Amino acid sequence: MKNSLERIKQHFLDSINTKQQALESISGSILLAGEKMVKCLSSQGKILSCGNGGSAADAQHFSSELLNRYSKERPSLAAMALTTDASTLTSIANDYHYNQVFAKQISSLANRQDLLLAISTSGNSQNIIYAIEAAHSKHIGIIALTGKNGGEIANLLTDNDIEIRVPSDVTARIQEVHLLVIHCLCDFIDEALFPDL
Repeated sequence: MKNSLERIKQHFLDSINTKQQALESISGSILLAGEKMVKCLSSQGKILSCGNGGSAADAQHFSSELLNRYSKERPSLAAMALTTDASTLTSIANDYHYNQVFAKQISSLANRQDLLLAISTSGNSQNIIYAIEAAHSKHIGIIALTGKNGGEIANLLTDNDIEIRVPSDVTARIQEVHLLVIHCLCDFIDEALFPDL
């Protein structure tokens, strides 16, 4: 039992350490991403989000915080998680390829003033890569949440895009920081758009 307790404590310590490292390395990128999101929403754009597994849950979490509310009563904000429509996802995967499940949605639903929040802990998720390429073809900016070395996604991003790369190689730690980043972005948006509420 003692070993199990020590292991639990070590997870907390590792998470704290990763967040402290991230505080120094990604705070500026979070600020830039927040400003970009505020500009998008202020221009009647919407923020599309996508990811796989835990990152899909993060994409849905982000869109729900904008559509409903984060920490204050305010009007709904335009956001859409591309991970939620089972019929669309499975039909695209069945008729074409799983790599296309987000890209095809972006091709039809996205407008030039929109943004894509693309989440991949490895930076190598093929369907996220195709999503970014589809967004670029429609001249849509990207906010990419990644980890490790940024993977293929880091090489796809342009000067119009922002990468928020968690300084860790451990998927669980990356996901924990991604959630904190999402909360930082939601708070930034709330305070920028609704400072008096």
